[in-house]
Parts: sequence; structure tokens; C-alpha cells
Amino acid sequence: MAEKDKKWLLTDNPAIIFEDNEVGRLKKQIWDASKEEIEKILEEYGIPSESELGKPGCYIQNTPRYKVIEKRRKNDIVLVPIGCTENHGLHANSGLDTFMVTQILEGVRRYTAKKGYEVSLAFPPLNYGGHPYHHLGMPGTIVMPEEVVKETLIYTMLGLWNDGFRKIIMVNNHGHLWMLESAIQEFMKRYHLPGIFRVLDWHRAVREFFYPVDREDSMETHFVHADEAETSVALLLFKDMVDMSVVQDAEPKSFLPDGHFDKSVDPFRRPHRWSEGEGHAAIERAATPQGVVGKPSLASPEKAKRPIAAILKYLTLVIDQILEAFPPGTVPPVEETTLRTAKEMEPFLKEPLSEGWKSVYELPAMGVFTKL
Repeated sequence: MAEKDKKWLLTDNPAIIFEDNEVGRLKKQIWDASKEEIEKILEEYGIPSESELGKPGCYIQNTPRYKVIEKRRKNDIVLVPIGCTENHGLHANSGLDTFMVTQILEGVRRYTAKKGYEVSLAFPPLNYGGHPYHHLGMPGTIVMPEEVVKETLIYTMLGLWNDGFRKIIMVNNHGHLWMLESAIQEFMKRYHLPGIFRVLDWHRAVREFFYPVDREDSMETHFVHADEAETSVALLLFKDMVDMSVVQDAEPKSFLPDGHFDKSVDPFRRPHRWSEGEGHAAIERAATPQGVVGKPSLASPEKAKRPIAAILKYLTLVIDQILEAFPPGTVPPVEETTLRTAKEMEPFLKEPLSEGWKSVYELPAMGVFTKL
């Protein structure tokens, strides 16, 4: 089929369309699902549940090593949650981003465990993330330098690869995406390692489900920060960390006409993503010292159920497609995805500590990108 003849899956709202492929059809199915069907999906993934950060056997770091190895032999994908510490208003916790993404990934872990191919989770490598300039000065927001963020992720990826997790998906819940993209690119330039390496902004991946539409369980405002959307997700996933009795709404201040910079999940297909400029709008401390951009007072757990069902099913599809193409222990062709040779990589691609295995820390350097 010629590109000009590409088909789209339409909805009642002209702003919401889906590609006619496996990803788009999955999203359309969730879009059309009844409330009962959404509830069933959440139940399959155990949403909501208590945080599993301290529950034995749920993360690489809280599981006996022999069990980590057993799981990796069935599924060598590792999901890495990326959050931050950031002021999300008086009503919400500053670790909101971290708890949102960990609880989503924990749901995927539970589901894949029931299906017999449990995906591994790594502890969040960044409890204090990077930030855009306009966050500076906000109490409760802790800002790490970009170089620290990038290098932390590069060496986290290197260590996971060395442990046999050669399919690494960082799932991001914070406004520092460009640093994560940069970490993946630098990782590859520096080490030339075969594998699957991705970063996913989870809310952008299912942006359609945050778009306000004429439906009872829909958001009423567009996703920005600590607002209706984020607070709704928090109320669904970890309600006891939220106190709606002190909630405040707040609106940003722009000095230029609207229509150029998009909202947080790019709902309008505008020329700029929100992170592509500074100076055109007031910084957070000046315009929204409440730590909120939007109307968290409109939040409810019901409004978060469809977006969360969508990201759970999408992440499962990602895992299934990767494992189908590259079963555990295999990676994409070395000489088609890196500048190294298959012969050179042979000992490094063996299972860690098996006969003939070499660690990645014995890998000869190559190329011009050799920082640190």
C-alpha cells in the first residue's frame, strides 16, 4: 500500500485517531472498551496494589540472585522506572513521579508472572532527576545536573547488560526526556553493544487517553503537571499519599500567543514540544509557586483507569514483540546494529559466568567516544 493510502482508525472525536497497525488497533480496542472491560484489565494486572519496592521477589534488588537468573532465562527484558523528586503541590507527595511509574511497571510484572514469562524490574536509578530551567527555585524540587543524570543511566545500562539483561527499556515519568535519549545515544557511541535499548515517556505513549472528550470517565483538562491527570493517576495507584483537603489549582503565565508550544503529552501536534524553549513563559516559582499547573481539584481515580489500562496493555505488547523477535539470550545481529564483529562479541554475549564468558568490563574500547 502506498503511504498516501494509509488507513487510520477513527473515533467520534476528530483529534483522536489511531494507526491501522497492531499498536493502533490495541489502543483503539482500549478506547472503545466498556467500563467493565477496563476494570477487568486493571484486575488482571492487580491495579491498584501496595507498592512492591519493599516486597521480596519483585525487583532485581529484592530478589535472591538465583531467582533473578531463573527469571532472566525466561525473559531477559528489564524495565527501568525513571522518576524524580519534585514539588507536586501541597496535596501530593514529591515522589509522585517515581511511585506512578513503579506501580505501573509492577502491574506489568505481575501480569507477565501469571503468564509464565515474568519481566524483570530494576530499582529506579534516579530518585532525584534532571529538570528544565523553569523548575529552578521551587522548594521540594531537587535538581541533578544533566551530566549526572546521563552518566548514572549509562552505567546502569552497562551493568544490566553485563548481567545478561541486553534488552533494556527505561520507562520515564518526568520532564527530562532529552537527557534519557542522550544517555542511550552516548551509551551506544561509547560501547557499541548489541541489544534493544529504549526510553518511553509512558504518558506520551498513550496520550490519546488523557485528551478531554465527551465521556463520563474522561479528563476535563489537558495533562500538564501535578494537575487533574497526574493527581487522578495518584488517586488510583497510591491514594494514601494524596490529601485532597488541601488541593490548590494554579495556571501558568505566558508572554506570547498560544499555539506554538504543546502541553506535556503533545496532544495538539504543535510546532514545539514544551521542552524546546525558555523565556516565553514565567518560571514556576513566579507563576505557579503552588507547585501545580492545572486543576488537580478535578481529579478522580475513575479518570485514570482507561489511561492506565492503555499503558499496561501497550507495555505488554512491547515485551511480547521483542521476545518474539529475539527470544531470551539472543540479540539483534551484531554486525548490523553495531560497528563490532560477531566473532569479537561471542564471549561477551554468553550467559554471565558460563564457560568462556567475558564481562563487558573486559571489552576493548573502540571509536572516538571514550569518556570516563
